Amino acid sequence: MPALSQFPRSLACLTFALAATLSTAAGAQGVKIGLALDLSGPFAALGADSKTGFAVAMKQLGGKLGGVPVTYVEADTGGNPDSARQAVDRMVQRDKIDLFTGPIGSQVALAVGPVLFAAKVPYLSNNTGPSAYSGAQCNAYFFGTSYQNDAYHESAGKFASDKGFKKTIVIAPNYPGGKDAANGFKRAYKGTVADEIFTKLGQIDYAPELAQIRAAKADSLYYFLPGAMGIAFVKQFVAAGLSKDVTLVSTAFAADEDMIGGVGEPMLGIFNTSHWAHDLDNDANRRFVADYRAQNGGRNPSLYAAQAYDVLMAMDAAVRDVGGKVDDKPAMLKAIKAAKYKSIRGDFKYGANNFPIQNYYLRVISKDATGRITNKLIGTVMTNYVDTGAPLCTAKL
Repeated sequence: MPALSQFPRSLACLTFALAATLSTAAGAQGVKIGLALDLSGPFAALGADSKTGFAVAMKQLGGKLGGVPVTYVEADTGGNPDSARQAVDRMVQRDKIDLFTGPIGSQVALAVGPVLFAAKVPYLSNNTGPSAYSGAQCNAYFFGTSYQNDAYHESAGKFASDKGFKKTIVIAPNYPGGKDAANGFKRAYKGTVADEIFTKLGQIDYAPELAQIRAAKADSLYYFLPGAMGIAFVKQFVAAGLSKDVTLVSTAFAADEDMIGGVGEPMLGIFNTSHWAHDLDNDANRRFVADYRAQNGGRNPSLYAAQAYDVLMAMDAAVRDVGGKVDDKPAMLKAIKAAKYKSIRGDFKYGANNFPIQNYYLRVISKDATGRITNKLIGTVMTNYVDTGAPLCTAKL
């Protein structure tokens, strides 16, 4: 995985590749997909990685979805809810999009959801799954295709308990996704939470927090700091000598291939939970990983690339199953929920709240046979897990 400083060049190449795809579909009657990407701001690296996953799916699908020509309407949200809301409003009013995906952050998903729901545009999330949308605010037009926020962190909390950590610290950014992270972890962790630290979104200097962590004298630390935040934190944590006494635990959000490329050896030994792994053994995943490596200089795909790929495959199946009649909203919703596609996670199904019922795995960062630092799948933490928001969803979806 290249360091973050290398992303602009690879992103430029990817933008060219996507432009070629778009030009073949331009002007054709078919389906319009809104892609509200994070290509700047605190989640820029994650948005760039998502785009690589979209590109692999687009190439496999030959520039079509369900055999129908497709046009992608793109916008950079910068991770900003107000900018995202304006961009999505244009996609809905001016461009008349049929389906939507793209944002990384929960705050953006919560901002654009009402616009899409009012226009009856299905939103398949290629990353965030706000807990609110899984429970009391569940909506027929929102599909948490990737995961539910709390569930991810619950799996990490369960692992920390199973591992026997007695005293931990939780650190996360102060935004909805960060709050979901802390709440999810604490729900499943049975030990003592010595401290909760909420940082500024996008923060990269952690000197005060590291002093606070040292003083707590915990045996473990759970961190949810995606993108550049996590890269800076792990480097500073290890440089401060804290890794000698405190074990880092995380999820794929802050311990995946994008992070490993930016940090290197200090990432070794970090445990993390994920609903997907590049070494997960099924045919769809093997094909995706092989094609991704071939198109991206041999590097392993990250979680963000994998989720983006899976969302387009889900859209492809739904458009196929309605015979391209994407304006038939009830049929589209039924086809999306049926999820008749080969997910890279294996067998896939939605629960009653339009969030997946799925496994969460344990991985550890180590060196493979070639000496490359990467994640290795080592076990299953939760099987066919139903998120805790599901009972709170009373709408008939």
